[in-house]
Amino acid sequence: MNNKISEKVINRLTLYHCILSDYISKGIDVISSKQIATLLHIDDSQVRKDINLLNNSGKSRVGYIVTELKSSIEKTLGFKKTKKAFIIGAGNLGSAIANYGNFTDYGLNILALFDNDPKKIGKIVNKMEIQEVSQLPKLAIEEDVDIAILTVPGKFAQSTADFLVESNIKYIWNFTPVVLSVPNDVQVWNENLMGNFLQFTYNI
Repeated sequence: MNNKISEKVINRLTLYHCILSDYISKGIDVISSKQIATLLHIDDSQVRKDINLLNNSGKSRVGYIVTELKSSIEKTLGFKKTKKAFIIGAGNLGSAIANYGNFTDYGLNILALFDNDPKKIGKIVNKMEIQEVSQLPKLAIEEDVDIAILTVPGKFAQSTADFLVESNIKYIWNFTPVVLSVPNDVQVWNENLMGNFLQFTYNI
């Protein structure tokens, strides 16, 4: 991923990608920055500025070729570079993420789910068997996995993160309501579900 692109731009580009995918499914070949901006309720100058970062050959006044713009976003954001991951916590949220079928389109390959609840071990979620969490370090080495999606209850978040660090996991996608303490060489992305909800409902 290009480190010069900010998180906000990356977020918008993924939304553009969704729109482009929808246009392709409808057989529409060209899209303008104004059309994208209207759908997302943002300024079309922002859309043009974002797309300029892609070195796309389209011209904003004429329109962008949908397939080419989609490919440019995928190349810039690294969709085609497959990234392997584990889900830790096979509850409702972890299982829902495991069942989400579109991750592979963005280069994320979820290989396994882990839990420490004996009642869940051995159950199948989206063709994956839930495994005892103690098996994670061994499988991480075998499959060369360094990304974990953390969906355990909050009270177990830090201890599980410590275990992941010990297992040489370097990237944690954190869905728990806990701010994790990790070494400097481990990166954490906090998915603040309630914060996002409150931003959405603040003015309602």
